[in-house]
Formats: sequence, structure tokens, C-alpha cells
Amino acid sequence: MSYQVLARKWRPRSFEELVGQPHVQRALINALESDRLHHAYLFTGTRGVGKTTIARIFAKCLNCEQGVTAHPCGECESCRAIDEGRFVDLIEVDAASRTKVEDTRELLDNVQYAPTRGRYKVYLIDEVHMLSGHSFNALLKTLEEPPPHVKFLLATTDPQKLPVTVLSRCLQFNLKRMAPQQIVGHLAHVLEQEGIEFEGEALELLARAADGSMRDALSLLDQAIAHAGGRVPTDAVREMLGTVSRGHLFELLEHLAGGNAAALMRASADLAEQAPDFSGVLAELIGLLHRVALMQQVPEAAEASDEERARLQALAEALTPEEVQLHYQIALQGRADLALAPDPRDAFDMTLLRMLAFRPVSGDEGGPARARPPQGRTGALQEGDGKAAPAGPDSAPPVARERMSVVPGGGAAPAAQAQTQTEPEARGRLDELGDWCGLLPRLGLSAMTRELAAHCHVIEQDETRLVLGIDAELGDLVTDLSRQRLERRLREYFGRESLQLEIRPVAAEADTPARRREQARVQRQQAARRAILEDPVVQALQERLGAEVLEDTIRPLEDETETNTGEHA
Repeated sequence: MSYQVLARKWRPRSFEELVGQPHVQRALINALESDRLHHAYLFTGTRGVGKTTIARIFAKCLNCEQGVTAHPCGECESCRAIDEGRFVDLIEVDAASRTKVEDTRELLDNVQYAPTRGRYKVYLIDEVHMLSGHSFNALLKTLEEPPPHVKFLLATTDPQKLPVTVLSRCLQFNLKRMAPQQIVGHLAHVLEQEGIEFEGEALELLARAADGSMRDALSLLDQAIAHAGGRVPTDAVREMLGTVSRGHLFELLEHLAGGNAAALMRASADLAEQAPDFSGVLAELIGLLHRVALMQQVPEAAEASDEERARLQALAEALTPEEVQLHYQIALQGRADLALAPDPRDAFDMTLLRMLAFRPVSGDEGGPARARPPQGRTGALQEGDGKAAPAGPDSAPPVARERMSVVPGGGAAPAAQAQTQTEPEARGRLDELGDWCGLLPRLGLSAMTRELAAHCHVIEQDETRLVLGIDAELGDLVTDLSRQRLERRLREYFGRESLQLEIRPVAAEADTPARRREQARVQRQQAARRAILEDPVVQALQERLGAEVLEDTIRPLEDETETNTGEHA
């Protein structure tokens, strides 16, 4: 007997064997058991998620010789004929190849005749959105009032192209993409039954490459088995897919976090020796940055093995949330630019260097955020052939030189930062906490931390403890990371390492910087509105020309300035 591909061999033959789509299973099983059967069903979803499979199982349920049931026997002649694709009363139509109205009319000419062998005559029309407009018009009347022995099962990957007149005549079920965990579990079951050795990480790679499609996953599994000679090892699957190991991705991010350009380029060169798909590498890097962001904000939502979790935690601590978001955006844009670059390797390197070049200086380090030079850059130039001169203040534009100063190693740093190396930082006084609204601008907080502090007010304070209150409805602003950053900045400002910060949700309204800011905004808005409505020119236009003032477009000049220039993060 010839070999049968895994996607066909392991196609589910009953609802119990179906992987995923519980919402569709439940609806169809309830309809069958309660005998509430519609005459037309529409299954939508991406490729390989089970549209045609569910339609065939449903046709089997309708025509099983044991009666209409949600659990067909699979052994009678009707069930076997449907499984083998030779059941005369299951008419499968590929709408992509039969788009003409003549094909549809020829198909519908036989609708009036009773089934030859089964209980129902089932029309399964795949990729129904490919039918022409005239074909849809020819189908409408029959689809609305078919004979009692006819059922229509429609499947499509693009329901937006279907006329609303067709959608309104069908029960629609949207099939979801398969989760990677579901795909891995099913592939492991198939390989165990086939007696083939495999590695768990290899199945995870196949599941990610399948992009939610079980059929694609099984096809890739067939390819991996052939590629590795009857086994499914991780290295062979990675070579087949052109992907790189997670270790390389972690190494790239670790060099980015350390600001080491030379080490980053060496890691990129090692990666290039594997001849990977650089678009795929950036996609994997984007996914890893997403997991780092989750580890920073919602650690329990970050899925990872024990070994990876430790490295994710280290990256989450080494990178600020602002850096993670910036790297994520740069990687997205870099992936889009790969097709425009003459050499994908060069474009990949430029994407990594762009992440270094635009690394922000956190507001917690003093002053507004701005780009900072990566560490080790000067050293990398000095290790070359000696032709490149180290970067210094003389190489910067005149305006920039006024704000730059030389630091050890030949690099350049902001003048304010260099000044702190020679002059002791002024310490704040604890009695400043009595004016929390006035203190906040002097702390120089980053955007996320500043927003949290702006919604707080002081409840209690002493020499070693500060208790802030925040509206209970804004409790989501309080994260471990933001609280720790605010506590660290307060310790630095007051010069008290023992200061402990606690933030409590409270119900009562209080005077907070955010509330004052909103009150000031409302007052400016009202003043701007009065200025416009009382302006003699505006009044003259209203009287003579019937002009109308669109009040929702009035903005104070201060707000316009902030919108155009932005606020420092």
C-alpha cells in the first residue's frame, strides 16, 4: 500500500477526535441531539483549522445508518464511504474551479431529486467566496428554501467577500486558529502512535512555523521526518525551517542590554554563518521582546521553561520598559525594511545598531530622556586598524559640544552627568513631602513612574516610611516595577536608603498633581472658549455670515504647544 501523508491519515473522523474548536463542536452536537438542524451552515477560518473536516463529520452524522446522531458509528457503509470520499450523496464542490453561473445552475438542477443512498443530500461547497456574483444570485433562492432532504455546508477563508444575502441565510461558525500548545500536543500524539522519536523543542518550532494551521503543522512534520531520516530532532528541524536557537536570540538581547556594540556584531556574524532567514530571525526577536515585556509587567503571563525564565528575568531587569518598547518597534520596522535592502544581512545589522543608537536615557537618571552612546563603541573602534579616531567632544556639532563632556575611555556623556561625578548631589528635605504637588516636578521621573506619582497623595510619613494613597479605580497603575522605581528615586532625592514606600488604594478624593493638572486644563479650556466667543471678529462673522463656532475644536495655546513639542519621558 502506498504511503499516506500524515495530514490525511490523521484527519479526524468524529467530533471526539477533533482538535480544538470546542465552540463549534458544542453547537453542532447540541443541534444534532435536539434535532434542531438548519438547512445551511457556513464555516469560516484560516487554512488548515478544520472547516472541511467538520463539514464531512457533520455529513457523516446526518447519514449514518444508525440514524441522525452526534456520534456516528464509523463502521456502516455510509460512514466508510464518506471517509473514503465516495459517498454519492455528499457532493463536494470546489468553488475556485467552478465559478461560472452555468456550473451553479447545473449543480442546482439535481437538488430536487431525493438522495440516492443516504438520508440527506449534502452539498459541501469549499472556498465559496470564489463564486461569481451571478452564481450567488442563482444560489440564493435554493439556499433560502431548499428541499427538506438537502443540506448546504459552505466553507471559506474570506467571509468578507460573501454577499450579505448569503450570510443571512446561513448559520455561521468562525473557526479559531490553533494555539501552539494544541498543535504540539497533537503532533506528539501522532508521533507516539507512529513510533517516531522526537524532541519537544522541535515540535514547538514546527507549531510556531505552522502559524495556527494544523494541516500545515502535519505537512511540516512529514517534511521534518523525511529531512532527519525517520526522527524529529531539534537541530534538523531548525535547519529545515531556517530558524535560529533561542540561545542566539538571548545573546543578542543581552549584548543590547549591555550596550556592547562589538560583542553584538560578533554575535550577528556567528548567526550569519548559519545562513538563516533574517526576516524570521527578527520575527523571533520580536516575540522574545514581547515575552520580556510581559515578564516586566505581568510575570505570570510570560510562558517559558525554567531555564528560559531565569534569562527572561535577567533581561527584564537589565532593560527598562521604554527600551523594550523601542527595540520592539525598531525590530518591526526593520523587518518591513528587509525587502528594500540590497543585502538582508546588512539590513539586519543596521536594525541592531539602530537599537543601540536610539537607546533612551531614563528620566530616573536625571534630566529628560535622550539618546546615549552604546558602551564599548569607542573600544571597538580602537581595536580596528587605527584609522578611526575615538569619539570626543570635538567631533560633535558646536551646540552639542556645549552639553557634552569627555568621560574615561574617550566617549562622550551629557554635561549634567559629568558634573555629578565631581559635585555632590543636593539632598532634599523630608518636609518637602508636605507639598507633594510641588515636589513631583523636582524628582525627574520617567513617564510611567511620573504618571503613577501624579495620581498619588501623601497619607503618612516619618523618617523611614512614606505612605501614598491612590484612587482605588486607578489601582492598575501600581505595579511592582513602578513602585520600586518611585521608591528608588525618592531614596536618591532625600539621600535615605532606608526609606520604605507603600501605596494604598483609597476611596476618598484628594488633592493630587493629576487633579490639579486637570483643573488647570479645564480652566484654560474655559478661558480659551470665552476668548473665542467674545472676540469681536468672531461675533461679527456670526452676525453677518451666519458662521458657527465648533467649540470642540477650541484648544488653549498651552495645550497646542505641548501637543506639538511633546513632553519629555
